[in-house]
Amino acid sequence: MTTPNHDILIDPPPLASSAAPTNGRNLPQHPKNGGDVAMAYRTLGVVFGGLVTSPLYVYPSMPLKSPTEDDYLGIYSIMFWTLSLVGVLKYSFIAINADDQGEGGTFALYSLLCRNMNISILHSKSSSLPALILPGGPAKQTRLGKFFERSITARRILLFVAMLGTCMLIGDGILTPAISVLSAMDGLRAPFPKFRKAWVEVLSAVVLIFLFLMQKFGTSRVSFLFSPIMGAWTLSTPLVGIYSIAKHYPGIFKALSPHYIIQFFQRNRKEGWLLLGGTVLCITGSEAMFADLGHFNKRSIQIAFLGTIYPSLVLTYAGQTAYLIRNPNDHNDGFYKFIPGPVYWPIFIIATLAAIVASQSLISATFSVIKQSVVLDYFPRVKIVHTSPSKEGEVYSPEVNHVLMVLCVAVILIFGDGKDIGNAFGVVVSLVMLITTILLTLVMITIWRTPVVLVALYFVVFFVMEGVYVSAVFTKFSEGGWIPFAISFILAFIMFGWFYGRQRKFDYEITHRINIDRLGMLLSDPGVQRVPGLCFFYTNIQDGLTPILGHYIKNMRSLHEVTVFITLRYLLEPKVDLDKRIIVRKLGLDGVYGCTVQYGYADSLEHNGDDLSCQIIDAIVACLPSKEPESRLTTDAEHEVREVRRAKAAGVVHVRGKTRFYIGEGCGRFDRVMLGFYEVMHSNCRSALPALGLPLRHRIEVGMLYEA
Repeated sequence: MTTPNHDILIDPPPLASSAAPTNGRNLPQHPKNGGDVAMAYRTLGVVFGGLVTSPLYVYPSMPLKSPTEDDYLGIYSIMFWTLSLVGVLKYSFIAINADDQGEGGTFALYSLLCRNMNISILHSKSSSLPALILPGGPAKQTRLGKFFERSITARRILLFVAMLGTCMLIGDGILTPAISVLSAMDGLRAPFPKFRKAWVEVLSAVVLIFLFLMQKFGTSRVSFLFSPIMGAWTLSTPLVGIYSIAKHYPGIFKALSPHYIIQFFQRNRKEGWLLLGGTVLCITGSEAMFADLGHFNKRSIQIAFLGTIYPSLVLTYAGQTAYLIRNPNDHNDGFYKFIPGPVYWPIFIIATLAAIVASQSLISATFSVIKQSVVLDYFPRVKIVHTSPSKEGEVYSPEVNHVLMVLCVAVILIFGDGKDIGNAFGVVVSLVMLITTILLTLVMITIWRTPVVLVALYFVVFFVMEGVYVSAVFTKFSEGGWIPFAISFILAFIMFGWFYGRQRKFDYEITHRINIDRLGMLLSDPGVQRVPGLCFFYTNIQDGLTPILGHYIKNMRSLHEVTVFITLRYLLEPKVDLDKRIIVRKLGLDGVYGCTVQYGYADSLEHNGDDLSCQIIDAIVACLPSKEPESRLTTDAEHEVREVRRAKAAGVVHVRGKTRFYIGEGCGRFDRVMLGFYEVMHSNCRSALPALGLPLRHRIEVGMLYEA
């Protein structure tokens, strides 16, 4: 029996306030032993596709000119140590532990740092996020943490770095499918010389469209379909590599000595430095190990990478290099040329299918980072579909999926040259790695309290290595490297515009919020009447009541006899027990209550309006006795219960606010542009209020203009 997808529109502020604190380490994972191995098998089809298929395009992306045996040995040594240091040490042992509530990726690191240092620029988040608790109890803030708290410039730089990393990873989700499928399909041109490049591009586009249309079925179902393909690829390519090593150059593994790297740069100097722009592609997709953490768990990803992916890549690149040492001018087709004739077509079929699967890893990672950004309120609200009843991180977004599909197809059809896409890809890969290194260093210092010597060693090794890679790929800016920057600029503008508008809106709401005393004064006005009926008033403000309430009372000159202020809170668990779903408290005024409705990512909120009303009324009734002194228990509690039930019988109404900025003559040009852009996005994005199945006749929307 299959479990239906649950569509949940995430309401960002409540998420942060309800998440259980962690120390930045992975949350407990339930699958053990056999469960981890089975899940590791599934990761092959989702997490590692981009990484393990990189041999398709690494050598063809290098601008080699009459390479020698020593050049190839140096290149292989660089790739081996890049895979070992970045793939094994950095991602599979360090970064994978820096999750935020089980989620990985750039924005997860940013969220983790914000919660620990209380530095989030968007104050609505920092005020509601729980502080992290280290083993042994709360620790004093580090000097670095205090510096970020004091410096608005440092906080803005940190936000910019996080946004850039997120935008680059999304760009990776566009370029990985394009280059992987295009490189695999290019294998048709060797046996069929008349098969034109344009036909390869069109066929690649068709394959990608089919892949994106499959995303709605969810990661789990897709991984069970794709994992056998990646298992075949991960096993077959190293076998071909071993054959190639034995036939062409059995001594290839002497290149594991780092001195071949030194000799390579001494001999080639600038040309060797420029070749790093292609070499860096050997580690492409490694960020998915971290970004896809919410789809699987830490142990399963480590088992799959260390047990299969890493050995497969080492042997495959060794076999490719051994072949190229004996055939130095075949580097432009460095993958298919090293495949023996008898197995060419089976490998081509597996390679084509594996390239399709490779696209899945970055598509899944893109869904994850978009969801994190929406949850943290740094991205316009899009539809988030939770495709698993047990894994909170397994998500799918129809809008994002369609945009990715259009952009991937456009990249293939417009920039069909694999080298141009490879240059763009190198920019994305190197920058994302460098940004992750910077954020991980901050996590080590401020959260893990790692010894200074180890932090310095980590930072120097990875920052220098990745910085050199970044400097090399930037030389390819005019040859396709501008593509990810164009994509990232557009995404960053969207993210910053949304962030700026949300910040200004929150500042207004905090300044004009209604507290209980102010509400009491408004209700004490003789002109304000308490009318019969039950009103559910929806608000997102955690400390106080929305300014829309004051606007409503002043203009309607009334408030219902029983009014319940409801906040919807999203929890990081599949389903919330019925006895914990609705929490009610009295707010100190007659007939005025506060209510929190808690729900998990697999809960369906499409209640019948009457059912929700009855559940809240039952919760109000249940909370009343504990609020009254024993001597007045029976009389006062029974009176309030009668009042609530009588109000419900008189009629139920659900009130929510709909706000816009009023951009007057006094606004500066920057505010006019950014707030105007925010309003365009806000009017076209999803509502923050999930669909509750409320009858239309019971809904009221109260509009209010916020003065910018």
